[in-house]
Amino acid sequence: MKNSNTVLIDKNPGRNSQTYGIARELGTDLGLIHEPSVGVVGNKGDSQCYIGVAQKVGIIHDALKDRVGSKPGQLKMRLIQPEFTVATSDGIRNGTKEMRYSLIGREVTNDSLSEHLSATGLEGVIAVVACDKPPVGTLAAILEHNRPAILMSDGSIRPGTDSETGESIDLITAYQMAGSDDEKLKSRIAQEACPGFGSCGGMFTYNTMQTFIGVVGMQPLHMISPASQDERRLEEFPAELVNYLANLIDKNITPRDIVTRDSLRNAIIVAMAVGGSTNVLLHAPELARAAGYTDFANEIMNPEEFNNLSRNVIPVVIDARPFGKYSMVDIDAKGGMQVIVKELMDAGLLNGETLTCTGETLFEQVTRLNPPSPDEDVIYSVQKPFKETGGLRVLGGNLSPEFSAVLKLAGVEGGLENNMFKGTAKVFDGEQELLKALDSQAEMFENFDMIVVRYEGPFGAPGMPEMLDSTSRITALCREKNIVVGLMTDGRFSGGSVGLVIGHVGPEAAAGGAIALIETGDEIVVDLNKNELNCTQLQLEEIRHERENRWKDLVAENDGLHPSVGDADTRLLNRMRNSAVSAVYGAGMHPNRSLWVRDPRKPQQSNFEPSNKFR
Repeated sequence: MKNSNTVLIDKNPGRNSQTYGIARELGTDLGLIHEPSVGVVGNKGDSQCYIGVAQKVGIIHDALKDRVGSKPGQLKMRLIQPEFTVATSDGIRNGTKEMRYSLIGREVTNDSLSEHLSATGLEGVIAVVACDKPPVGTLAAILEHNRPAILMSDGSIRPGTDSETGESIDLITAYQMAGSDDEKLKSRIAQEACPGFGSCGGMFTYNTMQTFIGVVGMQPLHMISPASQDERRLEEFPAELVNYLANLIDKNITPRDIVTRDSLRNAIIVAMAVGGSTNVLLHAPELARAAGYTDFANEIMNPEEFNNLSRNVIPVVIDARPFGKYSMVDIDAKGGMQVIVKELMDAGLLNGETLTCTGETLFEQVTRLNPPSPDEDVIYSVQKPFKETGGLRVLGGNLSPEFSAVLKLAGVEGGLENNMFKGTAKVFDGEQELLKALDSQAEMFENFDMIVVRYEGPFGAPGMPEMLDSTSRITALCREKNIVVGLMTDGRFSGGSVGLVIGHVGPEAAAGGAIALIETGDEIVVDLNKNELNCTQLQLEEIRHERENRWKDLVAENDGLHPSVGDADTRLLNRMRNSAVSAVYGAGMHPNRSLWVRDPRKPQQSNFEPSNKFR
């Protein structure tokens, strides 16, 4: 009688030499080379965000290796070597043309991980994620692959300390020094702002999305807030992750069982409650798409409901950077993100019946973690919140008929009188024009200007760069001169941006959206009573029609593209130029949205709606 290995050799002779070789090198059971594969992946890049990833991936790989084998209780699977995705650093690239590659990093991560998951046939994966775009690309690929998986945040960088004032400082502190003439001060702050390693530590995009991923169910809640250099990430979490993954594999619980309409709604609500980044309005539709929902507004949450929740139901319950003073490590010291989730759940604002990667419901996971009550300094209660209304608002109006424009209300520092702002447009075709003006003509900006930066959208730029450099300089200028200057763009913002800043205005200028028709001197009105963004002049049909015709003529003379669009001078940028969807759909590279439909046999609606009892 042939042994099992001989039979497998006969069945698949071309595969054995390499799979035997990998098993020998990894020190695993040679008899398992044709079993389903399991492995670890991580995000890598060129900044401090990623420095801690490889070590954690290695430790988790070793913990997984100890569980793989043929003995009772072990995972009878083929272990594969770790794989890494690559992306750029937002913090290093802000204010440069290379920032076009930032959001594209989400797509590249998705592409490379999709190839790895599918070609390798992974039936179980643990992902260590860092920075802010790669985690979303990672989870999107995992949702598309839809086999058991779990994620862990690599963790935040600890804040620095100003050696002269003793105050906590971070990346945003350094960026807001950009307009200063004191080169010695700028150099000192830059050197002191980011000690150690890890991803941005405030409630910027990274921690907004780590919170989102945890609440949506794909990351254990207690693994969100510890710093990257916290020993728990090396000594406790690896074995826990392997145990959770083993349970998911045993019960065949897949990512699309976890990421559902209700869990996505939970995650959006928590993003509001933590005053999260505007980028969540790009990443939530992308993750919903990967989970099988093709129309975010109709299947998950429409703009009217989003604004109602943010304005009337969901308060901001943390005092955190960039709109406050604390960082994620301070939240961790007060009990972690599970404190916030429990507080919102107890207030009737979250659905506790959603499934999570631990195998428990959200309610069961929070109950087991047993977090303390809000301390009312870093983390606040729903009854006595840090801010009465949620941190985000989406806007319609004649400049944003798609209802794509988003304002981070939690970060507004002034200029809203009776929930309205009226400003005078100063128009720039591209961020580089604005940066030149801020460098050499800062005196041109006056109280109640509305800066308009266009041709920076998903396919106009291409790549929809964020504008932390610009917003930081404007914030510093406003504080210095005690004025209010707004900024609106078809591009996007860093989670660290503050001020009256409105991003994702769509349709974008390169697509002929109304933002392309604004002229310097026009009146721009932000009306949060109606949740609208309007240009007064464009309300006159004659003016709008004349400007549209001039724009179309210019495009026709330039072979179908406006001359202000960015160069698509690499294959990757050209791919973004030709396949990007609007910001309202996530600004990703996937024009055929009908490809991502969920299994219609699974019910997607529930009767749960957030309670209004505290409003």
